Amino acid sequence: MKTPEQLKQAVNTRRTFAIISHPDAGKTTITEQMLLFGGVVREAGTVKAKKSGNFAKSDWMEIEKKRGISVTSSVMQFDYQGKRINILDTPGHEDFSEDTYRTLMAVDSAVMVIDGAKGIEPQTKKLFQICKMRGIPIFTFINKFDRDAREPLDLMAELEDVLGIQSYAMNWPIGMGRGLVGLYDRFNKRVALAHPTDDSQPYIPLDADGQIPADNPLREDSIWQDTLDEVDLLDEAGNDFDESKIASGQLTPVFFGSALTNFGVQTFLETYLNYAPAPSAHKTENDETVEPLSADFSGFVFKIQANMNPNHRDRIAFVRICSGEFDRGMDVTLERTGKSMRLSNSTQFMADSRETVETAVAGDIIGLYDTGNFQIGDSIYTGKQDIKFEKLPQFTPELFVRVMAKNVMKQKSFHKGIDQLVQEGAVQLYSTYSTGDYILGAVGQLQFEVFQFRMLNEYNSEVVMEPLGHKVARWINPDQLDEHMSSSRNILVKDRAGAPLFLFENQFAENWFKSKYPDVELMSKL
Repeated sequence: MKTPEQLKQAVNTRRTFAIISHPDAGKTTITEQMLLFGGVVREAGTVKAKKSGNFAKSDWMEIEKKRGISVTSSVMQFDYQGKRINILDTPGHEDFSEDTYRTLMAVDSAVMVIDGAKGIEPQTKKLFQICKMRGIPIFTFINKFDRDAREPLDLMAELEDVLGIQSYAMNWPIGMGRGLVGLYDRFNKRVALAHPTDDSQPYIPLDADGQIPADNPLREDSIWQDTLDEVDLLDEAGNDFDESKIASGQLTPVFFGSALTNFGVQTFLETYLNYAPAPSAHKTENDETVEPLSADFSGFVFKIQANMNPNHRDRIAFVRICSGEFDRGMDVTLERTGKSMRLSNSTQFMADSRETVETAVAGDIIGLYDTGNFQIGDSIYTGKQDIKFEKLPQFTPELFVRVMAKNVMKQKSFHKGIDQLVQEGAVQLYSTYSTGDYILGAVGQLQFEVFQFRMLNEYNSEVVMEPLGHKVARWINPDQLDEHMSSSRNILVKDRAGAPLFLFENQFAENWFKSKYPDVELMSKL
């Protein structure tokens, strides 16, 4: 075990962040480049390089490789410049928002990736609001400046107008697309060249007036003067750099670059590490806080993933360590059951490989091999004080399908697959009161497609799905339930915990039910 001083030193080196964006803005690619700098991968695989088979290292699931999108939160760890970095690469697709929202509860800061040609897109806006609510520091990388993009000043204005956050440009593009010359690095007082003639000299130093040397041919180029004019405008009319505002999520440092060509990413990473926060305190359900330097270990499960290695049929519970030190083989209390359990089989993730972890501290993300003991949202801890961290977000499904095994002879694999995939939280499982038929609920259609794909590829169970369309899910107190309340306008089902609820056809059907049973209380969630 570490001494208090050793624990403090270790915790203060941790930087744990999520990458958020709209689909296809390039967040998985920027993750790859960071792993490259950390020496975790030898080459960064672009997400869509399907013909070469050079898939993104952080997209491990087969369907992600085929579609070129992330539909799960990948967790990766590496060391860089004396810091231990935990990256959580989140799904951009809105159908998997719930997974992303839960992931944002496990990080201390966020990196927001924006497509330079498209600007702020709907999913980015949604995820930003979650970060803002939690006061998470946000660092912005405006990507794809190796292509034609929108005017940088317009993109900066959009950050403030659409997201309502102040911004400070840490660097500024000199041209764009094929005409991209480089980046005017305001923070490091240098110009980073996009196409240096000498790889050993990728930078041009700036003098006290922000100028490059007089003998540099770029100085006579009109694009250089345009850049100086824009930088002068930022100096005069832009926001001041304010470290305290960054820490409270009121101001976002903005970086321009290209993740695909790995231009501007290293400068971004190094600057991020200077200003990103070390692990902070976490709230409990009774509104107390758990400090990261507490001697007692504590953490919570924010994600469960089955079959990360299909050959081993493994199931991993991802835990954010909130306080103290983890030692493999330690005994902890599982808050939900009050029972003691030994954490013997643990892992940390290095892109597409994993290593057994012997010790970890507050801020780290570890994976615990799980045989079914854990649920999303579970708190674990050592010591005598009960700790229950604040509840993780859960969405009420809006789309529903009836699901059954195509081959009745494969019921065992069908039930095993449903049981394990439902525990991951992407789809919700219900059963009808009358017949016990399985009904799945989800926020979006893609979740059903992923479920169907994984049932076939991971459990060898082909499933048939009968669409039920949009429904309004409302729970009911069991003491008020009469099974005759079920009608052609609603379906009476039970959730996984056995709690009854109605799936109403629409809002009109719900209102009709309320008028017929005015004393019955309907709840949108338990």
